Amino acid sequence: MSEYTDKASAGMDKAIDVLKDNFAKVRTGRANANILSDIRVDYYGVPTPITQVAAVKVPEAHVLVVEPWDKQLLVTIERAISKSDLGITPTNDGHVIRLPFPAPTEERRRELVKECRDLAEQARVAIRNVRRDFNGKIERDDEFTEDSEKREKDKVQKITDEHIKKVDELLKAKESEVMEI
Repeated sequence: MSEYTDKASAGMDKAIDVLKDNFAKVRTGRANANILSDIRVDYYGVPTPITQVAAVKVPEAHVLVVEPWDKQLLVTIERAISKSDLGITPTNDGHVIRLPFPAPTEERRRELVKECRDLAEQARVAIRNVRRDFNGKIERDDEFTEDSEKREKDKVQKITDEHIKKVDELLKAKESEVMEI
């Protein structure tokens, strides 16, 4: 592979990684520790992710347990989770915080699938933008003859098609996970 196709593939891989991260944050009926990764608590004046001040465990499929290392943070963590847009009511027993994940309704699951499709489309757009950028770079490079420029663009297109197929596979797997009761 040439320098262009290597860099294009790396850029498209980043779009896939972002999609995987976004899919991990989509709330299904199952407990998932990644859902707390964006929530921050005030830890001695510093906004810190919950996952850095507490152990997050999944003892059951529908329950998430947050056990802070510093017990004084229990109320702060509980408040941060309540203020977030998770739509989950935390329960504090004085030692740990439990987050029950109710099974979503059929309507909510359909909304989640739609959200997943939007995320997948954003990833496809990002992949296509990488393709467009590298095709432009190939066109501006004087080292390419007309035929070699065409071959190089075809290679970038092939890599683009592979990454779009990967996005579609990830979307299909996430849709089946969301629609699972």
